[in-house]
Amino acid sequence: MVKEEKGLKINEMSTEESLGEKEASTEEKETLKPWVKLLIVLVVIGALLLIANHFGIFDMLKEGTLKERVLKLDSFFKSLGPWAPAAFAGIWVVACILLLPGLPIAIVGGLIFGAVWGTVWSTVGANLGAALAFLIGRYAARDMVEGWVKKNPTLRKIDEGVKKQGWRMLMITRLVPIFPFNIQNYVYGLTDIPFRTYLLVTLPCMIPGTIAFNFAAGSAREVILSGGQPEAVKKTLLYLGIAAIFFVLLSLIPGWIKKRYAKDGLIEED
Repeated sequence: MVKEEKGLKINEMSTEESLGEKEASTEEKETLKPWVKLLIVLVVIGALLLIANHFGIFDMLKEGTLKERVLKLDSFFKSLGPWAPAAFAGIWVVACILLLPGLPIAIVGGLIFGAVWGTVWSTVGANLGAALAFLIGRYAARDMVEGWVKKNPTLRKIDEGVKKQGWRMLMITRLVPIFPFNIQNYVYGLTDIPFRTYLLVTLPCMIPGTIAFNFAAGSAREVILSGGQPEAVKKTLLYLGIAAIFFVLLSLIPGWIKKRYAKDGLIEED
């Protein structure tokens, strides 16, 4: 009987050890998965950059006058045919993931596609990039983004704001330049905000700024490429007027939001 009890204990211990080893190996796999996903994302981005360099996109931006650069870029995107918008949206996605500034890309969009289509494709590309960065922050690079937030008290306010205000915090940070746009995308992935809500709030909040910069760039395109033709002058004035309206709107929105939400401690009054 004693031997049988000892045998049972040994079997139980070995079973527990094997279960422990399985749990440890499962935990290791779970900790590795995010890094594998992140590595895949970085490989894809690297491939896109190599393709861009192969086609000479970076060289186009280095040499020649402003008109020559615009003509080169215009010719390049026209050569892509129906794939041109997808290529431009891809540039936006890469910029969002690599935390690159979006303003130059928005301006290029207006210069290449014109005011209207530049606005459309910039809206599509910027929102796709924001969505992908959100998903990377939530699933693939969560530990890395959590490290940013722990080190930066300002970024922690985003999570606190979402808990207090929900989607309103997202609206505030999109319309008021409190936090860098591209970092926001990652940090919101750590919050409780649903992905669908994130998309539905981000889209309309980004449109005013996109219109302002693309229409300003579109007016410059008309001046650069038209040679001063009467129709082009009319378009230029129209685009400048629309851009001015949205720039004024963008300048007024922060003041209204600060008055509305400063009492909640989300925004500091001047």
